[in-house]
Order: sequence, then structure tokens, then C-alpha cells
Amino acid sequence: MSITLKQRLLSFLSQGLKFGAVGALGFVVDFTVFNLLRTTVLDSADVHAGPIYAKVISTVLAILVNWLGNRYWTFSKNRQDHTAREGLEFLAVSLVGMGIGIGCLWFSHYVLGYTSVLADNISGNVVGLILGAVFRFALYRYWVFAPSRSGAPASAGIAVVSTRTGAIRLAATPER
Repeated sequence: MSITLKQRLLSFLSQGLKFGAVGALGFVVDFTVFNLLRTTVLDSADVHAGPIYAKVISTVLAILVNWLGNRYWTFSKNRQDHTAREGLEFLAVSLVGMGIGIGCLWFSHYVLGYTSVLADNISGNVVGLILGAVFRFALYRYWVFAPSRSGAPASAGIAVVSTRTGAIRLAATPER
């Protein structure tokens, strides 16, 4: 069975849009919790590393929301048989992604001296989010939820296409 370029692009686009929707929900959790903590109990006037602690807490909560959304919706056809291993791999990728966001926040706050709530949000929730999202999507798609690792047998209507980065399992008809 031959999969056309159009089918591959539609599958990729569908997965990318789902990833974006899940990420948007995670962003709302991250942004809300970060700002609640940053402006209350972890205010930098009261706790020197308050913005960093707030970002760690908010990101960990967002990681949980994102794992559930990506596991059961975005990459639902490619879930691994070993949930614990998949969860640990997802956590590892997410923690590196979190490190990217925290690195941006740290650099802006402590190296460049931009210490306002707005500056912390731009560095952590815009720049860090974009860089971290690109990193996470690539590793979720090609490692954590790679079709070649899912354990689901190729069934009717599913084609497995080998690529340089591994196998891709595609529906014979694009998802709607």
C-alpha cells in the first residue's frame, strides 16, 4: 500500500493540531498556576528564587495535563504497551522542555535583570514555551509515541512506512 505525500502531510498536520490543542490547555494550567504563585506566596520580593519555584510547580502540573491529553488523544494510536516506561520517557522529555523554559526565565531574570512579572512571563511563557514546544513535539512524535514502539499490530486500514527516523503508522484514510 502506497501512502501519498498528501496523506502524510494531513496526518502530520492533524497530529500537530491536536498537540497544539493539548499544549494550549497545558499552557493555561502553567500560566495560571505560575502567575498565582508568582504574585502571592512565591513573590520574588518575599522568596528570592520565587519565580523559579513557581515555574517548576506550574510546569509539573502542566506536564501531567499534557501527558494525559497526548497519551489519550494526540498520540492515542501509538501508545506503548508499557505505560510506566512511556510515562517516564514523557516525563524525561518534558523535564528537558521545562529546563528550556526555566533557562529562558533564569537568563532573562538573573542575567539580563528583567525582573517584572511581564518580563518573567515573556521569557518563561513565550520564548521558553515556543522553544520547549518544538523540542517536545519532535521527541514525543519520534521517540516516546513512535509508531514503531507502540506495540499495536498493524491492522486493516493501517500502513507502516519505514523512514530514516523509524517507522510511521498511518491510517489508509486521513483522520477527520
